[in-house]
Amino acid sequence: MDLLTANDRPGEYPRSFYAETAPPLPPLPVAEGALKCDVCVVGGGYTGLSTALHLAERGYDVILLEAQRVGFGASGRNGGQVWPGQRMDQYDLEAQMGADDARKLWQISLDSVALVRKMSNRPEMADCTFHPGLIHADHRARFVPQTRAYVDFLRDRYGYKKMRFVDREEMRNLVGSQAYHGGFLDSSAGHLDPLRFAFGLARIAMAAGVRIFERSRVTTLEQTAPARVTTEAATVTADFVVLGCNGYIGKLNGDVAAHVMPINNYMIATEPMHPDQQEAIIRGNHAVGDSKFVVNYFRFSEDHRLLFGGSESYGYHFPADIAKAVRKPMLEIFPQLDDVRIDYAWGGTLGITMNRMPQFTRLAGNVLSLSGYSGHGLAMATLAGQIAAEALAGQAERFDTMARVPTLRFPGGPNMRNALLVLAMLWYSMRDRL
Repeated sequence: MDLLTANDRPGEYPRSFYAETAPPLPPLPVAEGALKCDVCVVGGGYTGLSTALHLAERGYDVILLEAQRVGFGASGRNGGQVWPGQRMDQYDLEAQMGADDARKLWQISLDSVALVRKMSNRPEMADCTFHPGLIHADHRARFVPQTRAYVDFLRDRYGYKKMRFVDREEMRNLVGSQAYHGGFLDSSAGHLDPLRFAFGLARIAMAAGVRIFERSRVTTLEQTAPARVTTEAATVTADFVVLGCNGYIGKLNGDVAAHVMPINNYMIATEPMHPDQQEAIIRGNHAVGDSKFVVNYFRFSEDHRLLFGGSESYGYHFPADIAKAVRKPMLEIFPQLDDVRIDYAWGGTLGITMNRMPQFTRLAGNVLSLSGYSGHGLAMATLAGQIAAEALAGQAERFDTMARVPTLRFPGGPNMRNALLVLAMLWYSMRDRL
């Protein structure tokens, strides 16, 4: 089964709220014939686009190959949330990596948010407004003391003062639900339209000289010097290759595929609401993500639709009725929305690792791979491109810091890995309910 076509038509964006409202990016050509460049980037999501852009700004001749369309995968279908921090908290990173590397990883996360905020202000972004404010909401009362302690820890140990604790009373004022018991509000985090952001990165990259080819799926990669990247209609010879494939790595590289597994996540967009109704659901136009392992995340669009993400699956195919699957967790949190119409429902495939930390690896002296963002990719994948460009230019400190984070292989072959992943995810989803 082919993840690129299991749920989607070749060369077409899925029917999502994002795809139907973002100013479109015109179709780009298919790669054909014998091509040469300094760097060949594989993947037209945030990692690939940012890598290509930052390399071009350094003077490299760059070709980017995308199997479908720019922003086609998780980069154009996600919740649009921009968080600081890694997927592992700083307690665990200090225990695993030591205080020095943990502090570097924290700074890298802050750099990722700063880069997204900076890029979102570029005129090429076509009204991709960054809205500040992101709420973490605890769905269990017993989590609240831990959250308060972590807010204090980040302030006292890392000097981070943009995050403040929110108690139960304030949480229920900020989020119109009885489901949450406390949490925190981060004023430096925020949200934006993810597909508009991907399109903006593409426009900036092309203006810098990047040659982007769509509908140009890579079939083989020869890790030679120079490297050879082959599609159905082209062969690209390049001094360096950067893989930004995330959950769509497939059979292109077995080592990356053993560390990064694809899972599916789903979203809906409601009908537009009255601004007063929006304020009653989420006050202050913040975004929200909760403490469940299978996270519920939600925010409002510019035209006052609730964009709600929740529910996961671990096979190739999306559910027959995505709207029904996601409506269920939405109503558990907001039962007052029972009569609200669902206008859009879509799914996307992302890549996760065993410990939910990204996998940055040097597959060969001239081949890098950056993936496995585990649902935390809008900011980190964008920064990953800048980090990849630095590494190829000989400034590998941030790349090496990320590469030192151990990401274990999923055990067994592809079929066994998928079965074990399903069992693990079912366990965690059951734990959320209990």
